[in-house]
Amino acid sequence: MTWWDMVDINSTLLLEVALDLANSLNNSDRFERLLSTIRKAIKCDAVALLGLNGEVLTPLAVQGLARRTMGRRFLINEHPRLAQICSSDAPVRFPSDCNLPDPFDGLLLDREGDLPVHSCLGLPLYSDNHLVGLLTLDSMTSDAYSLISDRTLELIAALSAATLKTALELKALSLSAEHAEQLVKELTQEAFLRDGGELIGESQVMRALRSDIELVAGSDYSVLILGETGVGKELVARTVHRLSSRREKPLVYLNCASLTETLAEAELFGHAKGAFTGADRDRPGKFLLANGGTLFLDEVGELPLSVQGKLLRVLQSGEIQPVGKDAVQHVDLRIVAATNRDLLKEIDLGGFRADLYHRLSVYPLEVPALSKRENDVLLLADYFLERSTRKLGFRQLRLSADASSKLKRYSWPGNVRELEHIISRAALKARKNASLSEIVSLTAAHIEIPDDIAAQPEFEKPVQPQLGVLNLRAATEEYQRDLIKHRLTQSDGNWSRAAKSLSMDRGNLVRLAKRLGIYIKKEVVGVN
Repeated sequence: MTWWDMVDINSTLLLEVALDLANSLNNSDRFERLLSTIRKAIKCDAVALLGLNGEVLTPLAVQGLARRTMGRRFLINEHPRLAQICSSDAPVRFPSDCNLPDPFDGLLLDREGDLPVHSCLGLPLYSDNHLVGLLTLDSMTSDAYSLISDRTLELIAALSAATLKTALELKALSLSAEHAEQLVKELTQEAFLRDGGELIGESQVMRALRSDIELVAGSDYSVLILGETGVGKELVARTVHRLSSRREKPLVYLNCASLTETLAEAELFGHAKGAFTGADRDRPGKFLLANGGTLFLDEVGELPLSVQGKLLRVLQSGEIQPVGKDAVQHVDLRIVAATNRDLLKEIDLGGFRADLYHRLSVYPLEVPALSKRENDVLLLADYFLERSTRKLGFRQLRLSADASSKLKRYSWPGNVRELEHIISRAALKARKNASLSEIVSLTAAHIEIPDDIAAQPEFEKPVQPQLGVLNLRAATEEYQRDLIKHRLTQSDGNWSRAAKSLSMDRGNLVRLAKRLGIYIKKEVVGVN
């Protein structure tokens, strides 16, 4: 074989193996094509690629050997030829008359028993100075490999090692991805089961809501969930995701009300290391985490206007640009948003973009207030009773007739969330003097709500702002500010009582007050 033949072989090997590494092949095909390429360059009757795992060599692909060879596992210390190759850092040519037993005796195709005198070549495969496997070649011709240069054999070994390393890394990545995907499925399913994966209620408005959810879930439309605080908008979002074709992909949650303008952009789109103070590493945003699945934007009406514009661009193009990076990334996900605000009013006031509203509200879902759900309050009360029974160790909890009547009379400004908390507190109070082994009835005395809601005093309305001086948005905020200050004063600075008098959730009231610059210090209501 001439020097020019060697150059041609090396070029052919390099090209074919490089193409195979770049192609989207499974490992079995990749190994088979590697061996076929090697046999084109070096004539042999059998070739085997073995991967190293601890002290065991496992056949990954063979040609010229019986198929049952793939079931063998070769312990290195039991096979002197393989041990010699493993201990070498260069190609090993065994003499034709070598008396060391051959690991492939009885496995050559079309030949029974021990191999006769033959040529055997072994190539240790190293990656990053670590042995990852072996390549063995056998020929029935004596001294078949004596004229092949070490340089050629080192090239074949390097290409084989690169193929093996790539295949093993791809397999590891695939297993990791499968594990991550399975973990997402398990956690998503666990969340559905833990938080109650169904909408409870038999009222007409709830039947209509379930029908709308089933209709829109099968599409890929953006969904805007509307409703008061505490009605269960997050449960509706999870139900939409569970019934969609993306159910096995992640459902990622983001509360927009808790974010500053800078933080909102980083949370949504991700950021590069050093993009801002405290960004000590690259971090994927919620859009990338939800890729393939659903992104739930809770309290979307609280997003700053500048971030609304960037969100709109993502909905239009499907591309995100992390903070501090020039490159854009494509994402494929569904947006489900929720708000307790009247976004049409917010548009009029200049607080929300009309184009974003129309993008989000392709199919709006309105979750009814608990006060409009007829007798659903008792169904939900029983559901929460059952949960309290398990948590607190009761044999059984039930509602007395007077407790049921009290629940039905209440107007439920805090909706389902308020009902859950009231039932939980009532069960805890009942546990104090009850035997857990008995059936315990919750009475009206356990239910901490007023008997006659209509009898609650109406506070005087605050002074109207000077409308001639302010624009519409400023006038609205001024009115909100005065009203909240007034109710806080009436309630002696108690945020929970003030929120109840305003038919609001305490957390939402605090956030609104913060946005309006209201604070309480030493029981004095003021404005920053």
